[in-house]
Amino acid sequence: MPRIALATYDPGAEPVRDTDLAVLVRALGDAGAEAEARFWDDPEADWGGYDLVVIRSTWDYSWRAAEFTAWVERVGALTRLANPAPVVRWNTDKRYLGELAAAGVPTVPTRYIAPGEPAGLPDGHEFVVKPTSGAGARFAARYTPGEHDSAVRQLARMHAEGFTAMVQPYVRGIDVSGERALQFFGGRLLHASRKGAVLTPGTPYDADKVPHPDLVPWQPTDAELAVAEQALAAVPGGSGLLYARVDLVDGEDGEPRLMELELVEPNLFLWLHPASLPRVTEAILAAAEG
Repeated sequence: MPRIALATYDPGAEPVRDTDLAVLVRALGDAGAEAEARFWDDPEADWGGYDLVVIRSTWDYSWRAAEFTAWVERVGALTRLANPAPVVRWNTDKRYLGELAAAGVPTVPTRYIAPGEPAGLPDGHEFVVKPTSGAGARFAARYTPGEHDSAVRQLARMHAEGFTAMVQPYVRGIDVSGERALQFFGGRLLHASRKGAVLTPGTPYDADKVPHPDLVPWQPTDAELAVAEQALAAVPGGSGLLYARVDLVDGEDGEPRLMELELVEPNLFLWLHPASLPRVTEAILAAAEG
């Protein structure tokens, strides 16, 4: 009977946002595993006592990136961790987009502004500013060329907190065709979803945002699958991936571009795709048995 921990976050007094967690724990138990959810920062957790630790919904990690990556390294040295520690560490810093672009993956053009560097914001089009370490659209905002002053204030706040900023053109295709999330599990496409625009004009960067508005099932196109598979093939150490979510948008030419690659703690959206639960369960059991 394999012992499996699903790593999650401590919601405190707030409701648990991972609606898939209890369902997955129950499914693994019904399949013969000893499975439980554990807070990733629980000082009492004996991570070495599990055959497999699966990072599922550590959704506060980007606020505590150094602490989280240290935890990932520690757990990865004690037992089997999914995804593997080197991949997780690489994926926590969105400068990976530059590496994937250099490898030929079609991506949304991205420029990075570290603390102390000049802003140099775009003048001819809408743009997005967000941190290289973030989740759930935290510290992300959309600006017009006439809103440079607001964007500079955001950069100053982020730099003061030690964040490197990333600046991207606002991809207008999101307002038409949305953003598509292709999810892979056990090396195969699991399911796909489409959501609407997260960043609406005028929303402050420090406001709470709905991370997955108007989410619906989606049938990915051949072109979307090709970009997703190209991105995953370019991940350093990617052969050891248990799960992945590839977020795509349409570029100005109508072709899919990589927006983000989620290899740390992507929401599985099993509530939207309940038929995927057996495949997820099977893949986790296989990973636990090595």
